[in-house]
Amino acid sequence: MIEKSNESLSFLQKEGIKNVRIGIVLGTGMHDLVRHIEIQKSIPYAQIPHFPTATQEFQEGILHYGTLASKKILIFQGRSHAYEGYNYFEITFFVRVFKLLGGSELILSNAAGAINLNFKKGKLMLIQDHINLQGGSPLALKNGAALGERFVDMSAPYDKELAQKTLAIAEDENISLAQGVYVAVVGPQLETAAEYRYLKIIGADAVGMSTVPEVIVARQLGIRVLALSVITDECDPDNLQPINIPEIMELAKQGQRDLIKIVKGLVASL
Repeated sequence: MIEKSNESLSFLQKEGIKNVRIGIVLGTGMHDLVRHIEIQKSIPYAQIPHFPTATQEFQEGILHYGTLASKKILIFQGRSHAYEGYNYFEITFFVRVFKLLGGSELILSNAAGAINLNFKKGKLMLIQDHINLQGGSPLALKNGAALGERFVDMSAPYDKELAQKTLAIAEDENISLAQGVYVAVVGPQLETAAEYRYLKIIGADAVGMSTVPEVIVARQLGIRVLALSVITDECDPDNLQPINIPEIMELAKQGQRDLIKIVKGLVASL
């Protein structure tokens, strides 16, 4: 596992990617931020040793290296998921490589369904905490101790200072920003009405199929984390509607306008 990480590191360094502090992960339908970056290098995941290739049609799988607000950044356009058949080491592999490149702050985004019906479609939620219902952990590996502390503290997985900066930016930009608990499930099927009721009972405000494994590894490695969800559907168990993929993609695009403003402001403040 360490050898694979070092091979990826060596490849990226030879491509001129070095000493990058800030990483940004773009979730489903959220690629427009790339247009705001002064890009120096773009590399498909398929060309990077040991990077899993994206199979989800709405996530391209490209690593961008460039500058935003005079800061060197890496943008991970697309991610891998358990529902694609990848294991949790593969899903979170990019986080380990990011750390080797000098990463210290990771901004994550995703599309999520609102369990809390006060949250509206097309708006953002700042993730305060999470619930892992994916049935696995990226730290549960044979010889995993070689990768870092196994018993990682998760009392505060999301960095409070980054969260306060984000809330201040949202207020200055007049952006509606909810705060809540994100629950990660495996998918790819959507939830039943009974499952949505269950998720509400256990304290979830929004549900998705990603992010949590990445946060766990980031915390193992001492990387500070900020995570935002774009609410793309409302999960009302008493009025459950069939999934509408085109609408979800359109709402992701709508929500990313505010996401871009927040990310640009946050990067500038670091």
